[in-house]
Amino acid sequence: MTRFGYTLMTEQAGPRQLVRDAAAAEAAGFDFEVSSDHYFPWLEAQGHAPYAWSVLGAVSQVTERVELMTYVTCPTIRYHPAVVAQKAATLGLLSEGRFTLGLGAGENLNEHVVGRGWPAVRARQEMLVEAVQIIRDLFGGGLVDFTGEHFRVESARLWDLPETPVPLALAASGKRSIERYAPLADHLVAVEPDADLVAGWAKHRADAGLPASRSIGQLPICWGPDRDRAVETAHEQFRWFAGGWKVNSDLPTTAGFAGASQFVRPDDVAEQIPCGPEVEPIVDAVRDYWEAGFTDIALIQVGADSQGDFLAFAESELLPALREAAPS
Repeated sequence: MTRFGYTLMTEQAGPRQLVRDAAAAEAAGFDFEVSSDHYFPWLEAQGHAPYAWSVLGAVSQVTERVELMTYVTCPTIRYHPAVVAQKAATLGLLSEGRFTLGLGAGENLNEHVVGRGWPAVRARQEMLVEAVQIIRDLFGGGLVDFTGEHFRVESARLWDLPETPVPLALAASGKRSIERYAPLADHLVAVEPDADLVAGWAKHRADAGLPASRSIGQLPICWGPDRDRAVETAHEQFRWFAGGWKVNSDLPTTAGFAGASQFVRPDDVAEQIPCGPEVEPIVDAVRDYWEAGFTDIALIQVGADSQGDFLAFAESELLPALREAAPS
C-alpha cells in the first residue's frame, strides 16, 4: 500500500508551529512525517531554520502513530557521525521505534557554517559511506574505534539504544550513489519520480542478497483557495527549487539562491509545483511517484500560514483521493 507523508518544513516555520502542525498532521490521517534538517533557509523570504532534532524530540511526544524521519541529515561536516548516531538512537527511544534516520551527502548551504570547506561530490560520497559504517557500528552497542580516510572515532559507545536499531534511509540521485548506497541502507530517499533510479536501487539490493526496501519520495505543492495567490506564494518561497539538486547542493548562502533564481518566473514555478484549490493536479503529480515505484511519498505544503487550512483539506479531500487512486 502506498503511504503518504507530511513534511515539517523547518525553513518556513518556527519550532512551536512545527510541533503543532505535526500533531495536526497525524490527526488529519497522514501515515508518516519527515523533517528537513537545515542551518539556513534557501531564501530569506522563508525566514526560519530551527534545530530539527529538538523539534523532532518534541514531535515524538505529541504524536503516537505516525513514523518520523529526517529528510535528510548530513552526518559528515556540520555533525560528526558518532553524534548523529547518538541523536538517532535517542529519538528512536523517544518515539518508541517510529524513527527512521534519513541521511544524505549534504548541501553547502548548511555545512559551510562550521568553516571546514565544501568537498567535491566524490569526496562527499566517500565521507557518507564512512559515516554510515560508524553509525551502524555504534548501533551495535559495543565499544567502537574507527580510523578512516575522513573520520576517527575513539572508544565511543551508545548507552541508550532501542531494541531494534534505527533504520537508515539514504538519498541517491544517480548511478554512482546507487551503487555505493544501496547495499548500505535499509531504504531509498529520492526527490524526483525516476523509475530507473528506483529499479537500479532494487537491482543492486537484490544482487547483494538484501530484501526489498521502501522508496521514499517528496514533492512540493501549494494548495490554497485562490490559485493566483498560491502561485505567488510558491514563487516567493520555493523558486529555488527550479535549479535542481546538482546546482542547489553547491550554493552557499540565501544570497546565492536569490541570485540563481532571480529569473525564475511564477509561471515556471507553477509548471513544477501544483498550485491552487483543485485535488486533481496534486493527485496527478503524486501519481508520477507511485508509477515510478515509490512506496512512500511526502508532501510539502508551501507557505507557513496555510498549514491549518491545508491539513483540513488533506483530511477531507486530498488523502481520500490519493488513497483511492494509488495502488494498494
